[in-house]
Amino acid sequence: MRAKILNLKSQEVSVKEVIKNLSEFRNRPLAKPSKRLAPLLLSILWLCAIASVAFLWNLGNIGLVDETEPLFAEAARQMTVTGDFITPYFNGETRFDKPPLIYWLMAVAYRTLGVNEWAVRLPSALCAIGLTCLGFYTLSKSKEEGSSATDSVTDLTDVRKKEEVRWKPEEETENNNSKLKTPRLPLFFSTPWIGAALIALNPQTIAWGRTGVSDMLLVGCMCSALLAFFLGYTLEEQREQAEFSTVSASRFPNKWYLTFYVLIALAILAKGPVGIVVPGLIVGSFGLYLGNFRQLWREMRPVSGILIILAIALPWYILVILANGQTYIDSFFGYHNFQRFTGVVNKHSAPWYFYFFVVLVGFAPWSIYLPVAIARTRFWQRSYWRRQPRSAQLSLFALFWFGCIFGFFTIAVTKLPSYVLPLIPAAAILVTLLWRDIIAGNESDNRRIKLEKKSNSLPRGLLATYIFNVVFLLIIAGATFYCYNWLGDDPAMPNFPQAIQQSGLLIVGGTIWITTAVAIALLLWKRQQRWILVANLIGLVAFIIFGLTPAYKVVDINRQLPLRQLAQVAVQQKLPGEEFIMVGFWKPSLVFYTQEPVTYYRAVTKAIDYIKESKNPTSPSILLLGYPEKFVQLGLQPNQYQLLESRGAYQLARVPRQAFR
Repeated sequence: MRAKILNLKSQEVSVKEVIKNLSEFRNRPLAKPSKRLAPLLLSILWLCAIASVAFLWNLGNIGLVDETEPLFAEAARQMTVTGDFITPYFNGETRFDKPPLIYWLMAVAYRTLGVNEWAVRLPSALCAIGLTCLGFYTLSKSKEEGSSATDSVTDLTDVRKKEEVRWKPEEETENNNSKLKTPRLPLFFSTPWIGAALIALNPQTIAWGRTGVSDMLLVGCMCSALLAFFLGYTLEEQREQAEFSTVSASRFPNKWYLTFYVLIALAILAKGPVGIVVPGLIVGSFGLYLGNFRQLWREMRPVSGILIILAIALPWYILVILANGQTYIDSFFGYHNFQRFTGVVNKHSAPWYFYFFVVLVGFAPWSIYLPVAIARTRFWQRSYWRRQPRSAQLSLFALFWFGCIFGFFTIAVTKLPSYVLPLIPAAAILVTLLWRDIIAGNESDNRRIKLEKKSNSLPRGLLATYIFNVVFLLIIAGATFYCYNWLGDDPAMPNFPQAIQQSGLLIVGGTIWITTAVAIALLLWKRQQRWILVANLIGLVAFIIFGLTPAYKVVDINRQLPLRQLAQVAVQQKLPGEEFIMVGFWKPSLVFYTQEPVTYYRAVTKAIDYIKESKNPTSPSILLLGYPEKFVQLGLQPNQYQLLESRGAYQLARVPRQAFR
C-alpha cells in the first residue's frame, strides 16, 4: 500500500513538472521571424558551399580513371543498352563484384544527363552531400554530456542560442538588464557547422565522393542509417517523457527507425551483406555497453524491420540467382565477400597496422585530434554514460561506430583504403564534439568566471596535439614539395613527374601548408585555440582549390587523355568485323569510350596464341593497342603493321593476322 502511495506521488510530481514546462514554453516570447530564419538560410548556404567545393566543382571535367571506375560506368551503360537490369555485364562478361544499386543510379543519370563523366560520378556526389546534410541535422539535435534530460534542441536558432548562452557572465545571465555585454559566438563555430565541414572536407570523403564506384554509395546508405538510428534512439526518449511509457504502443518503429531499416536495405543493394552486418555490430555493441539492449530490441521492432529489409533487398537477389544460378552465389557471396574477409583477394594484403596510416592520411588534418577526441569520451566510465540522456550519448555512439568498423576491417585479411571509409563520419563527429569543448573552454578563459568542471573535461594532451598539428602540416608541406621523386612508377604516364613539377602546383600546395602551419603556430602562441580549427579548414579548402583540383587535371592529361584520344581514333578507323586487342595491360576505359568489346591480354605469349588460333573470315586484320615495347615483344617489325596513332605511352596500329603465322 505504501509503495502504491509513493508511486502515485512520483507520478503526481512528474505531471506537475510537465505542466510547468508546458506553461513555461507557452509563455516564452517568440523570436522574430527574421532572427529564426537567418541561421537557417546561412546554414543552407554553408551546406551548399561545402557540397560545391568538396563534390560538385569540376566533377565531370576529367575522364574516367582506370582501372575501377570504368568497370562500373560501362556495366551501367550496358544495362541501358540491353534493358537487362538484373545481371550486370562488362565487356560481354557477367560482372558479379557488386550488387546493382550503383548501376541503377548511374543508368538513371545517363537517361537524364547523357552518357558522360558527370552522370557516372553524380550518384557518389549526391550520397556524400546527403550524408553531410544528415550529419549536420543530427549534430543540431545532440546535447552536451552532463546536460539534463529535459533540455532539448529544436532547431538551428536554439543551437546558436545554447552555444551563445554558455559564454555569458553570471551577471548577465542572472540580470537581463545588465550593461555588461558579451560578444556573440559566430555561427560558423556552432557544432553542426563544424561537423558538416569535417564530414565532407577530408581526403577520403572528397576522393570517393568524386569517383563513380559503389564505395560512397555504401557509405551514404550505411552511415545515414546509423545517424537515423541515433535520431530514432533519441526520439524514443522524447516519447517516454511525453507518454510516460518506455515503449510506444505502436506496432511499427518510429519514423527514424523505419528510415534506418530502409537505408540498411539500400546498403545491402549497394555492396551486399556488409551493409547489415557492420551496422548490426555497431548498434548491438552500443546497446550491450549501455545495458539497454532489450529495451532497444522492443523499441526497434526488429520483426517489422527485417520484413522491410527483405521486401526491398531480397527480390533482386532472388532474380539474379534464378538467372545465373550457382555461378552468382560462388562469385558474389563466396569470392567477393567470404574470401575477401578470410583470404587475400587480388593481392590486396597489408599489415595489421595498415588502417592506422589510412586514417591518419585519409582524415587529415583532423586525424591529429582523434586520439584526444577518443580519450575525451571517457568510454571506460560506463556508469557515467548510463546516467546520461540519450541525446547526450552521440560521442559514445560515434566511438562504437568508429571502433567496430576499424576492428572489423583490421581483422579482414584483404585490405583496401576504401574499406574504412564508413568510419570517417564517426571520426568527424568525435573531433567535432571535441572542438565544441575546445571552443567552450577557450571562451571561458577570457571571462571572469569559473565554470564548473565536467567529469569528462578536456584531456591535458591538447597542447601536444596542437604542436603535432603544426609539425604534421610541415611534414605534408615537405612531402608535397618533393613528391615528384616518388611519382615515376606508373608506366602509363612516364612523363608525369616532370609535368607536375613544371606546373608549379607542388610549390603552390607546399606553400599553402607551410602558411597554414605558421598561422596555427601564431594562434597557439596568442592562445587563440579555437581559431586553429578555422586555420586548418581554410588551409584545406585552399589546397583543394589551388593544388589538388588542378593536379587532377595534370594526371588526367598524362594518364587518361591519351587513351580517350586513341579510343576516338579506334572508333573512326575500325573496319567491320575487326577485333580490338589490348596487350600488356588492362584499361577498361577503352571499352567505355569506344562502346565496343575489347580483348585484353596481359601476357604477350597468350596474346600471340589467341591471335594464331582465332579465325575471323570477315576481317584479315586486328586493331592492336599497347606500349611500343609490346610490339617488339610480339615479334612485329615496323613494316609489318600500319601505325594509326601514337599518344602518350601508347600506340595504336592495324596488324594483319598473317603477321603472326
